[in-house]
Amino acid sequence: MLEAVIVDDEIKALQSLSWELTNLSDEVDIIASFTDAGEALAYLEQNTPDCLFLDIEMPAMDGFQFIKNLKNKDFPVVITTAYNQYALQALKNEAIDYLLKPIDSDDLEETIAKIKKYNAKNLTVERLEKILLNFNAESQSKKITINTDGKLLFLNSEDILYAESDGNYSTIFLADGQKILLTKKLKEVNALLPESCFFRIHNSYVINLNKIKEFLKTDGYVVLESNHKIPVSRQKKSDFLDML
Repeated sequence: MLEAVIVDDEIKALQSLSWELTNLSDEVDIIASFTDAGEALAYLEQNTPDCLFLDIEMPAMDGFQFIKNLKNKDFPVVITTAYNQYALQALKNEAIDYLLKPIDSDDLEETIAKIKKYNAKNLTVERLEKILLNFNAESQSKKITINTDGKLLFLNSEDILYAESDGNYSTIFLADGQKILLTKKLKEVNALLPESCFFRIHNSYVINLNKIKEFLKTDGYVVLESNHKIPVSRQKKSDFLDML
């Protein structure tokens, strides 16, 4: 299913194109439509459709200015206008196609075919990342998502022993002996971990509470199943005991 967004300041033109798209194919879904360019830009900052149908002649901001102001350009743009003199400029402004109003059904079919072909060839890293993150978020057994070294790692919480700070960097220690170096501060790493089983026991350490083997009260250390000794800061000791 192609998810499409339409931007056109003329409500009749917007409704006409919506009707054409939804009646032309059951593979097109209009997820949003706008007569206000500013509202459309705000929406597209947070959402990534499969394609955008964009009018050129708009009062506050024309289509070419709209494209320049787009922060997220991870989708094909189709220019729609009643004036054919914009064709060359439209194609120079990163548009995948150009439709002249009133829009012909055959031309629209060809455009949809181009969009499908474009999206098939341009399933970018960013789009794949979004798909993976969405899949993980909807999964019944969510994993912890770590972005590092140009790749996404999906970790089970039970595989993580603890995380250690090193200034602007952090290292995650896994039960199998692996170490994962991250260009994140420990505060950021801690935010990724579920509060139900991870606790920042010290300014330099976050531990998995399920991996604790011993708590040496006199020495102020916890011993993990891996035999790593992690210090408990005085400030965190009371909260730590509450968690236990």
